[in-house]
Amino acid sequence: MIAHRNLGLVAAAATLLAAAPLSAIFERWTWFVQAVIAVAAVAAAAALARLGRAPLWAQVLAMLGGLVLALTWLFPSGSELLAVLPAPGTFGHFAELLTGSVDDMRSYGVKVPDTDPLLFVTVLGIGAVAVLVDVLCVGMRRPALAGLPMLAIYSVPVAVYVDSVPPLPFAIGAAGFLWLLVTDNVDRVRRFGRRFTGDGRDVDVWEASPLAAAGRRLAVLGLALAVLVPLAVPGMTVGLMNSLNSGAGSGLGGTGLGGSPGRVDLFAALSGELNQSQVTDLVKVTTTEEEPFYLRFGVADDLRADGFRVRGPNGQRATGDLPDPGGQRPGVERTQHRATVEVSRELNMRLLPFYTEPVNFSDLGNNWFYDPNLQVLFSNRDNSRGKKFSFDYVRSTYTPQALRSAQPLPADLPLRRQQTVTPDVPEVRALVAELTQDKRTEYDKVRALYDYFSEDNGFTYQLSTAEGTSGQQILDFLENKAGYCQQYAAALAWMVRDAGIPARVAFGFTNGNRRSGDTLTLTNRNLHAWTEVYFDQIGWVPFDATPTYGVPGSTRSAWAPDVDAPEETTPQTDTSDTPDDTDPTETPDRGPNQFEEGVDTGAGAGPNTPASPTSTWPWLTVAGLLALLALLAVPALRRLALRRRRGRLAPVARTLDPSTADSTTTGQPRVTVSTDPDRARADAHAAWDELIDTLVDYRVRVDPTETPRATADRLARESIGTDTDAGTAVRLLGRAEERARYARDPLTGEPLPAALRTVRSALAGQADRRTRLLAAALPPSVLGRWRTAVADTSARLVTSGGQLRSRLLRFNPRRLLATRTTR
Repeated sequence: MIAHRNLGLVAAAATLLAAAPLSAIFERWTWFVQAVIAVAAVAAAAALARLGRAPLWAQVLAMLGGLVLALTWLFPSGSELLAVLPAPGTFGHFAELLTGSVDDMRSYGVKVPDTDPLLFVTVLGIGAVAVLVDVLCVGMRRPALAGLPMLAIYSVPVAVYVDSVPPLPFAIGAAGFLWLLVTDNVDRVRRFGRRFTGDGRDVDVWEASPLAAAGRRLAVLGLALAVLVPLAVPGMTVGLMNSLNSGAGSGLGGTGLGGSPGRVDLFAALSGELNQSQVTDLVKVTTTEEEPFYLRFGVADDLRADGFRVRGPNGQRATGDLPDPGGQRPGVERTQHRATVEVSRELNMRLLPFYTEPVNFSDLGNNWFYDPNLQVLFSNRDNSRGKKFSFDYVRSTYTPQALRSAQPLPADLPLRRQQTVTPDVPEVRALVAELTQDKRTEYDKVRALYDYFSEDNGFTYQLSTAEGTSGQQILDFLENKAGYCQQYAAALAWMVRDAGIPARVAFGFTNGNRRSGDTLTLTNRNLHAWTEVYFDQIGWVPFDATPTYGVPGSTRSAWAPDVDAPEETTPQTDTSDTPDDTDPTETPDRGPNQFEEGVDTGAGAGPNTPASPTSTWPWLTVAGLLALLALLAVPALRRLALRRRRGRLAPVARTLDPSTADSTTTGQPRVTVSTDPDRARADAHAAWDELIDTLVDYRVRVDPTETPRATADRLARESIGTDTDAGTAVRLLGRAEERARYARDPLTGEPLPAALRTVRSALAGQADRRTRLLAAALPPSVLGRWRTAVADTSARLVTSGGQLRSRLLRFNPRRLLATRTTR
């Protein structure tokens, strides 16, 4: 029974570990806490049923009952008995939660919030899997089949994730499954009986066997290959690699790491570096509007200390009726247009670009939804690659008088409370108060903040932000006054929020400069970010504070004009037809569009920006190759270090004896040679160890049962052959080792290092080229010694862990109670 309880607990824990991939689709960890409660109820019910020796079908009913009690306590309907006993209304409530979960799945994008329907269906699924795993492992003793329901949990994030699921949660689930298999195997061995070795020695149940150790190593190696190989093969997965390399190179990433131009990170950072060394066509849009505004696809309204982040969208199916954009009002002109968007295969995200205030969409499947609050078109199951669709939309333009007439929003309005939250930075709040102190209307406050980002106040467009010393990125940007669209959009939205007016950051495409008739071709260099401000009875109004000379295809309006416009303007000419007479060595503070297609985006961007940004992947590849070579060189360096250490034998000590004189000399004292016996014995052992390692490296048979003299004679006859010098040298080494082992006085004064070099040269001459190469690069003696050390350490850890676990399992709380009498 103890073994069954133990296996049941491991089955429950393995089920929870298998649910780790669900963390990729939830914003918070509420689901996991509730899943732990449900699985614990299932495991407790199973343990109680087995304690009463109930049959398998009764155990299943007990586990289902435990799951129902847990769900009743976690998701009450209000009609329960004692808070955990379900009533008839409880099951009706469960049915409503199941129905609501279907609607939530269609409405929310990854990551999803903690709604009761989604949490209920998740906990119900994990609890059902826990029942199946327990039945298969404990009831039917088929733990391998338990991997199927565990795999069903992992298939959920795979099905809803547009990108690949991160590998770490999968590795956690796989570790749980391996734990379950190992526990079942140990339980089977313990039930089989006691183990014995070939010589009759009793073997502890936790003592590792060579076969079991090999199986564990193969399992770990297979798991590592299953996780790491897909990451190394291009095109197989992008989840982990892009999490390490997200955002830059597309115009919106802000980290300057390089990356795919078709992958966009919706994060309006307040610091970073823009790297646009590659130009890629992303979108073609055809519209009936003569001068359209920016093509929009995302919005970030969650403000943190480093910038604006994205919240999960929630909306209705895009194929249905969309909310009415609103009617006419004084000072607001609304015109309706038609557009067709064709997304290239290079743009891969779960959002689609479109013009603001859509009326309807066509040619979209049922997988796409529209959030009227965030004004984004999103999908949980599909992505933007290769999509082509059409839509009608309303273009709204505003007069300054209309915006000036908008009244402040009520302080208790949820939109104002949410969209005016800012981190506590007193310096920014003081600057906002100074700029808006004489402004009465909300539009005048926004214009004062918008006009602040002008060339007259020292602001310039640069592809990177300079390092600051304030510890706050917003203060660093406002002090350095240099950056690109992300910094301008995020800073303006932050300051507008500090003025008590709702604001957020929008993402999309400018109009660029590649237009053919009514079709615009937009690239990764046209990706852009700007600010949207909410006005009562009007809605979200765009303000683009980024300097126009840094934005190809920039669009300005009557309510948000170009604050840096010169007094005298010249007609804009096509850069493709006009020769470039600009001196490339000059770095103007501002000028015409410096980011036209085909122009180096690093030129003229500022002193802190590299002139020709390059990808970091070649350097990473070189660094990886160097690290790999260094790793491969470790065995050879270890072997060389051992050889040198063993070659430093004790020097022969020479002393002068003045009491005696050589009769053949002119009265010079006689030289006496002496050597420390302990050191001579250690030197002989070191020389013999070096000889054995040399034999292993050159694939020469080593028989541990032979005496040193027998080994030396065999080598002289078989491996060295006719080389008399090498034969004499190897016999010298054998004699030195034999004297060191068995004689009272070791052999002294012999040239053992020279003998080792002679034998090594002879063995190298007899070996083939492959053996010599392996002996030099990957010496088998070092690898074998490491392999033995790892196996011994693993065996010791397994033995120690098993003994500790055995002691814990022997502990029984019932021993603390009164002993029961038996009859």
